[in-house]
Amino acid sequence: MTRRQKTGLFEDLIDVVSRLPWWACLGLAALSYLVLHALATPMAVTSVQPGQIGALATQALWKGWAYAGQIVVPMAFVFGAVLSALRRAKRGRLVSEVAQSRAPDALHAMSWRDFEMLVGEAFRLQGYEVAETGGGGADGGVDLVLRRDGEKFLVQCKQWRARKVRVQLVRELYGVMAAQGAVGGFVVTAGEFTEEASAFASGRNVKLVDGKALFGLIQQARASFAAREDVGRPVRRPPAPAPVRRREPAAGQAEAVPTCPSCSRAMTLKTARRGPNAGNQFWSCMGYPACTGTRPTA
Repeated sequence: MTRRQKTGLFEDLIDVVSRLPWWACLGLAALSYLVLHALATPMAVTSVQPGQIGALATQALWKGWAYAGQIVVPMAFVFGAVLSALRRAKRGRLVSEVAQSRAPDALHAMSWRDFEMLVGEAFRLQGYEVAETGGGGADGGVDLVLRRDGEKFLVQCKQWRARKVRVQLVRELYGVMAAQGAVGGFVVTAGEFTEEASAFASGRNVKLVDGKALFGLIQQARASFAAREDVGRPVRRPPAPAPVRRREPAAGQAEAVPTCPSCSRAMTLKTARRGPNAGNQFWSCMGYPACTGTRPTA
């Protein structure tokens, strides 16, 4: 399966700008119109000297392009804003539907494009900045680039229904990570990985996410999404109970260090820097970024 071929420059521009937030697209639409409209405004010419004909012809050509561009370019940004908003709504709907679905083949039933959007939204709700690269096809290339705390991560999505992800694909991602300076990577599939793939990723900064782990990640992302919705929704609720302060361990008594729920490694205490839980402490896996397992503090 290959990606849909673009039909022209205008469609290419819409596809590129639609990866930006919708509000950024609208801002660029207004800015591009103002700039191109100013360039397209004709200048009064009182007399033309023989040596100025070439310069005036070039200027007229640029103004002609600006005159057409002041309509076409802002329109592309507006269409991109609409497409960006629709994609954002679709991502949220995919996360909600999969998180609430009890069908065992919920991940297999969707298209590869929806699968990539679903994975991207799951990582976005985990606090990553997500960029869709539009890679080389359904079965190749880096599909997502993640950024968090100044660090870069690469993601390959494999929405395969029958085949297991083999070690060659994991090695390819590991090589691309080194070439692009990424500190970690994820291979995400709706199915499973071969034993060789799991053995290669073990101990490296590549995390393999199979269908079962992805389903858990989506449920966690959905819970985060619902919490954010509740924050901005005006509802009548009974008075909240007094906050329970976290008890510090007694002098001379160290707090028990839990193990990671994903890989059973020891965990370390960290403080959230952003998001709705900014300032709160949580347990993070010592294997981060290869493992993103967390636990709440007692």
